[in-house]
Amino acid sequence: MATQAEHIGVTLPARYYVDPDVYKQEIDRFFCRMWVCAGRADQVSNPGDYFLRELANESIIVIRDNQRQIRAFYNVCRHRGTRMCTVEEGKFSGRIQCPYHGWTYGLDGKLIGAPHMEGLAREEYPLHGVRTELWDGHIFINLQSQAAPLAAQLQDLPQKFANWRMQDLRLYKRKVYDVKANWKFIILNYNECLHCPVLHPTLNKLTDYMSGDNADPNRGYVGGSMGFKDGVKTMSLDGKLRRDYLPCLTEKERQEVQYYSIYPNLLLSLHPDYMMLHTLWPKAVDRTEIICEMYFHPQEMAKPDFQGDDAVEFWDRTNKEDWSVSELSQLGIQSRSYTPGPYSARERLPHAFEQMILQREREDR
Repeated sequence: MATQAEHIGVTLPARYYVDPDVYKQEIDRFFCRMWVCAGRADQVSNPGDYFLRELANESIIVIRDNQRQIRAFYNVCRHRGTRMCTVEEGKFSGRIQCPYHGWTYGLDGKLIGAPHMEGLAREEYPLHGVRTELWDGHIFINLQSQAAPLAAQLQDLPQKFANWRMQDLRLYKRKVYDVKANWKFIILNYNECLHCPVLHPTLNKLTDYMSGDNADPNRGYVGGSMGFKDGVKTMSLDGKLRRDYLPCLTEKERQEVQYYSIYPNLLLSLHPDYMMLHTLWPKAVDRTEIICEMYFHPQEMAKPDFQGDDAVEFWDRTNKEDWSVSELSQLGIQSRSYTPGPYSARERLPHAFEQMILQREREDR
């Protein structure tokens, strides 16, 4: 029988996962006031390249301008508020034009054309900007104009993960999943592996679910490392290493995987030979879109015998197992019989995440 000391707390009440009003408050608290990972700098490699992100019912254009600076703008014309861009990604030919009355903006957001508006002070009507910052190839945006710099949210992560040289890695495959679960269930699932022997038979052959070390929970993130079983070199269908290690890793870093949830929406998985990213995009209290991307070193990808699908297929299988059980969690917590259950001492990271949710709620009050 478990003793009281082995329980470190209980799960959140159901309202945090099923109440639309709580969901709206959390979208404002986390996705409108924190730095959110929007994508990668190599998605907008050249001037005019752009992609869209839907965040808190806002459409945001992320673009590289003619000075090669990455910018973000609300996808809203300054004339009559029309949404200008509807294609999810592409390239502007030197300008952004509203399809309604033809107001035209430079890649820097400045108004350069306003038909039938003679005498208009164009400098007073640029596109409304969104703050952007970069971290090692990741683009972050913040809807709050007076937010603290990104560095304050990341804390020690740039130094911790410097050896992976993430900005050098390039996209290999992207998969998008529509999961019928609250965004917090995805983070809870990601931050513990006690479920791995039951839920992930393939993964459990590769890694010791009791291995690794957790970092002390931080206001901006939780995470830790996990090691491999004997003979396993990477997380793939068979655990065999078909690529060179990433160039700057230490011997210890080659022997483990780093799994970190960077609030509110980036799940960063750093492997000895590749990087996996999940970004979470809440769509409703019980629905989350998840973009999963696999990145490899370009020197490896340039080799004629390069293989990456062994990792892609492994994680697609594992992802689907996780999304399925997250959907079951969403269904179960809606039951009138649900009451908060105990967290074990080995579930410190999910417990810390939920405590962070409560702490930020208290601060707002």
